[in-house]
Amino acid sequence: MAEAEAPDGIEPAEVERWFADHVPQASAPLGYERITGGRSNLTFTVTDAEGSRWVLRRPPLGERLASAHDMGREQRIMSALSGSLVPVPPVAGYSDSDDVNGAPFYVMEHVEGPILRTRSDAEKAFDEAERERISERVVDALVAIHSVDPDAVGLGELGRKEGYVERQLKRWHGQWEKSKTRELELIDDVHQRLAARVPEQGPARIVHGDYRLDNMILSPEGEVRAVLDWELSTLGDPLADVGLLLVYWARPGDDLAPLADAPTLADGFLERERIRDLYAERSGRDLSEIDFYVALGYWKLAIILEGVLARYGRGQYGKSADGYEHFEAIVADLAAAADQAERV
Repeated sequence: MAEAEAPDGIEPAEVERWFADHVPQASAPLGYERITGGRSNLTFTVTDAEGSRWVLRRPPLGERLASAHDMGREQRIMSALSGSLVPVPPVAGYSDSDDVNGAPFYVMEHVEGPILRTRSDAEKAFDEAERERISERVVDALVAIHSVDPDAVGLGELGRKEGYVERQLKRWHGQWEKSKTRELELIDDVHQRLAARVPEQGPARIVHGDYRLDNMILSPEGEVRAVLDWELSTLGDPLADVGLLLVYWARPGDDLAPLADAPTLADGFLERERIRDLYAERSGRDLSEIDFYVALGYWKLAIILEGVLARYGRGQYGKSADGYEHFEAIVADLAAAADQAERV
């Protein structure tokens, strides 16, 4: 592929040389296609001359916040989980240098299967009965993640085990201060109220940090083949994942859907309350404080999308970036939802 034909975020000549050294089964020339759907890092399908495929993941273009978009951390987590009950894509290689492609990146094996990003995706791929079963499998995969002993898989030093929520509140409020495009008083107000009543944390587990249906690859039968996007993962309170999953789990009649046209709007998916109860039953964890974690999820997601909006304004998603203009209103709506959930 000629360099001019490569999408923004790919240096084709250098990446092809890297593949020759690290993924020798790939046959040049390589082709690259941007995978849409991600709102943080850039993800590309890499196809070789024989039609074999891999997935390359790298940070957005331009300057990055120091603590964000850590490709090494993400691939380390997936590599460590590859022998566990958690379904993850096999990692094919990692580059920690900016010299090859302008930023660190990793390459993983291509996992075949549908990713349900929209209601239409869900309706086309599965019937209502299958969507109900998928709902249970999403819960089961999260229970599997939270059942892993971090020390047993070599991730015991991934992060501090105690004080997870306090650290999240500090980290994301700091990210807000660095990336905000305007003042939004509710972000600061909810931050103060959450910080004043953090629930007691149980034993630390791996926290995915962005667990939702469109961050996984399914099989044609609706099994979870791979959980993706481990960028925000660390050690801490697993209930934060449950709260954020409930935030993302939009259902018909909701006033706010954080993801436009969310797949779970399709008929057949379980109601949010049933997702919560299934997790409690299958994990054995006490969810009596779940409203706190839902509020934390709304608040954190507002800040994440504000960062996306800021990077979009700086052109860090390349020439093809679109669909971000409405994020300003969504961030405000998420802050209001966090305010309401915290008051429950």
